[in-house]
Amino acid sequence: MKEKKGSMLKKWFMPYFVIHKRVVIIDLLCASLTTIAELVLPMLVRRITEIAVNNIAELTVRVILEMAALYAFLKGIDMLAGYYMIYVGHTMGVKIEKSMREDMFSHLLRVPLSYYDSTKVGQLMSRITTDMFDVAEFSHHCPEEFFICGLKLIVSFAVLASINLPLTLVSFAMLPLMLFGTLYFRRKMHEVFKARRVIAGDVNARTETSLLGIRVIKSFTQEKHEEKLFKEESTKLSETQKASYRYMARLNSVVRFFDGMMYVVMILMGGMFILKGKITTADYTAYLLYDAMLIAAIKRIVEFIEQFEKGLTGIERFAQVMEVENEKGYSETKQLEKVEGEIEFKDLTFSYGDEKDDVLEHVNIKIKKGENVAVVGPSGSGKTTMCSLISRFYEVSDGEITLDGKNISSLELSSLRNAIGMVEQEVYMFSGTVYENILYGNPCASREDVVEAAKLAGAHEFVMNLPNGYDTFIGERGTMLSGGQKQRISIARVFLKNPPVLILDEATSALDNKSEQIIKKSLETLAKGRTTLTIAHRLSTIKNADRILVLTENGIEEQGSHEELLKLGGIYYRLYNNL
Repeated sequence: MKEKKGSMLKKWFMPYFVIHKRVVIIDLLCASLTTIAELVLPMLVRRITEIAVNNIAELTVRVILEMAALYAFLKGIDMLAGYYMIYVGHTMGVKIEKSMREDMFSHLLRVPLSYYDSTKVGQLMSRITTDMFDVAEFSHHCPEEFFICGLKLIVSFAVLASINLPLTLVSFAMLPLMLFGTLYFRRKMHEVFKARRVIAGDVNARTETSLLGIRVIKSFTQEKHEEKLFKEESTKLSETQKASYRYMARLNSVVRFFDGMMYVVMILMGGMFILKGKITTADYTAYLLYDAMLIAAIKRIVEFIEQFEKGLTGIERFAQVMEVENEKGYSETKQLEKVEGEIEFKDLTFSYGDEKDDVLEHVNIKIKKGENVAVVGPSGSGKTTMCSLISRFYEVSDGEITLDGKNISSLELSSLRNAIGMVEQEVYMFSGTVYENILYGNPCASREDVVEAAKLAGAHEFVMNLPNGYDTFIGERGTMLSGGQKQRISIARVFLKNPPVLILDEATSALDNKSEQIIKKSLETLAKGRTTLTIAHRLSTIKNADRILVLTENGIEEQGSHEELLKLGGIYYRLYNNL
C-alpha cells in the first residue's frame, strides 16, 4: 500500500510540486529560521539559571540585556520568516491547487460520455473544489511541518545527549512507541476520510439533483420525500464524520499518554539525578523546556495528520479521475476538410459497457449526400444510440461507420464533431444571456451572424421582446424561457455552426402544437442542403422525409418513403395508425 501511495504521489502530485521547488527550498529555510528562536530559548534560560545558582554576582544587567537582545533579534528573524511561510507558502499551495483543478476540468471534458453514465456530477464537483483545496493545504504544510518537527527532534536530542545521555535515551525511548500508535490510527483515519469524501460527494449530488428539479418537486408536492432522501445522505455523512473524530480522539489520547510518560520519566529520573548530583538545576530546567518544545512539536504533527489525510485523499481522488482514459481520437492527425455528408453503417453492432445484449446488431445503412432520412421505431430499439455513434459519443463494438468513405474511428474527434449539428429533445441552456447561448455554436461569429442565425431559427422576434433583447439573462438552464423558446435558441446555435450533417433527435416531441409548427419550419430551413438524420416520435413530422427507416431490435426491418411504407402495411403502418 505504501508503494502504491508513493507511486501515486510521484506520478500525480510531484510534477506540480517540483515546479515550485525554489519556493519550497526558501520556505524550508525560513522554517529552520523560525525554529532557531525556539531551540535557543532553553539554552538562554539554562545559562541564566546556571549563573544565578552558581554565582549570582555574575548575573549583571548587561548579561541579561545581551541575552534579551539576542532573543529579540532571533524573534525578529522569526517574524520575517513566518511572514514568508504564511504568505508565499500558501500562495504556492494555491497555484498548485489552480493547476491541478484546471487539469482535472480539462480532462473531464475529454473523457468518454460513458464515464458520466456511471458517475455523479456532485462527486466530481466535490473533487474539483473541496479536494483541491485540501491538496493546496497539504502541499504547503506537509514538507514544512515534518521538516520543523524533524529539526527539533535532531537538535534537541543532540543538545540533551551532550548534557546527560542516559536521561536523554530513556526520555526519547517513548517516541518509537508513540510513533507506532500514531501510524496505526493514521491508517484507520485514512480509510474513514476516504469514505467521508465519497459520502460528501453523494450529499452534493443529492443537493444538486433536488435543487435543479425544484419545479418538479413542487409540482408533485414531494418536499417531504426529498427531505427524507437528503436526511438519509446527511446522516451517513454525519456518522462517517463521527467515526473520523473517534479515531482522532484515540490518536490524541495516545499522544497525551506518552506525553505524560515523558514527564513522569523527567520527574522520577531527573529528580533522582539531581539528588545524586549527576545533573544540575540549570540542566534540569533546560531538559524540561526542550521536552515541552518537543512534545508541542509532536502534538502539532498529530493535529496536522487530519489535514495530511485530507490532502492525501484529495490527491488519490484526483488520480482516480486523471487515470480515466480520454476519448480516442483527439491526438489523431487525420482531419476532415471538405465534408460532403455521405454516411454509411457497415454491419454495425453495439452494446453498452458490460451489457451482454446488443442494442444494435448488424445494421447496414447508406445515407446519400444531402438526403433527409428519418428513423422510427419502438422505444428501446436504439434510435438515439445510432445517432450518438455517428458523433462518436460511444465507440462501436463491431463493424464501422464511415463519413464520405472514411472510417470515423480514424478521424480527429473535433474535426468530426464540427461537421455534425445536433438538435435534441432535451435542450441544454447555459447560465448566461441569449446571445452567449447562441454564440456557443461558433464563438468566432460576429453579433450580426448571431442575429441572422436567430432569424433563421424563428427566434429573433421573441428575443427582441425580452427585457434586454439578446443580452437578457435566461437563468439557470434557461428557466426564464419556455420550452419552445429554448428549442429555437438551440436551432439558432446549429444555424450558426453551419454543419454539413444534421441530427434531429425528437426535436419537437415535447412541444405544444403552436411551437411545433414554428420549429418545424425552422428545422426544414435548417435541413436544406444538409445530410439530415431525424429521429421522430410524432410520425406526422417526417412524412416529407426522402426515406424512412423502421428500426427494431432485429435491425432495419423496413425502409422507404411515407407512402411506400403505408402501402406495405407492416410495422410503420401500425405505428402510424397507433395499432
